[in-house]
Amino acid sequence: MKKTIIAFIAIGLLAVSCDKKESTDGLHLTGNIKGLKQGKLYIQRYNDTALVAIDSIKIDGNSAFETNIKLESPEMLYLFLDRGVSNSLDNNIMFFAEPGNLNIDANLDNFINGAKITGSKNHELFEEYQKINSRFKDENLSLIEAKFKALKRQDQKAMDSITAKGDSNIKRKYLFATNFAINNKDHEIAPYIALAEIYDINIKFLDTIQKSMTPKVANSLYGKKLTKYVNEIKKEQKK
Repeated sequence: MKKTIIAFIAIGLLAVSCDKKESTDGLHLTGNIKGLKQGKLYIQRYNDTALVAIDSIKIDGNSAFETNIKLESPEMLYLFLDRGVSNSLDNNIMFFAEPGNLNIDANLDNFINGAKITGSKNHELFEEYQKINSRFKDENLSLIEAKFKALKRQDQKAMDSITAKGDSNIKRKYLFATNFAINNKDHEIAPYIALAEIYDINIKFLDTIQKSMTPKVANSLYGKKLTKYVNEIKKEQKK
């Protein structure tokens, strides 16, 4: 069961090859990396537990780029900038791609945080989710710092209080993610959040999200994965 969960955390996907010249449908991706004179961009997706390149774009003098990606269903992709130094995730922009036109504008100095992504409703919802979810992450970091200080001064009462606050923060985070997915059941962001953010929540919540999906979303890449995942858990619990 643990291996099944890990596989779904990664949102493992089969690599799909693309041909810039022949692909006229799917995702039409354009963009501009301000300040980038020379380098290489890679479009990546998860295959099992690792990111794999499905397309590459050479930048030589012109920082604007354009390509076509075969994409039958909305999914999370990554724009990787090869700086020739490291393969750090700091060089990777996550974007929720969907068939149609999508544009990414970024700059060399502030590649991720300065990126502006337009043309995808799912990505718009993903940014909305991330904005609120970051508050839970910030609070968790503050609690970790406070707990470390309490541990250092051996204040058991403070540690117990901080632990309780941490548990409450996690519950609120998971409840928010569940409600966000249900409220956006007509978009593929819903099953994605269930699989990537709250895969280990009580099965009844995952089951509720799965059953709330519209037929279109249920038939999408992540919709099918969520249905399979929920069924696997239920099957495991019956043993």
